[in-house]
Amino acid sequence: MRSLLVLSLVVVAAACLAAPRGAHGAGECGRTPADEMALKLAPCASAGQDPNSAPSSGCCTAVRTIGKQSPKCLCAVMLSDTAKSAGIKPEAAISIPKRCNLVDRPVGYKCG
Repeated sequence: MRSLLVLSLVVVAAACLAAPRGAHGAGECGRTPADEMALKLAPCASAGQDPNSAPSSGCCTAVRTIGKQSPKCLCAVMLSDTAKSAGIKPEAAISIPKRCNLVDRPVGYKCG
């Protein structure tokens, strides 16, 4: 089941990348669209569906990497159309940094 979720995330992201785009300035993730950055959170597929599951070490590494770049980017990625299309539940996704015990996450920061 997990491999199917990861595969669907990759397929949706590829479709988003292939879609025609207008001019883009820097967004939450710099020049990289949040939907494209969502590919880096593929290891978080199961944690993004079940708020009670423990995220894998690969998931926490990806979350830590994106979160250090920009908390706004991490938020945008977790709430992106790509994540939603892969079955990620926003309420589960936004709790992943806490479940990964990220001590450097901004206090009181809320997605959305």
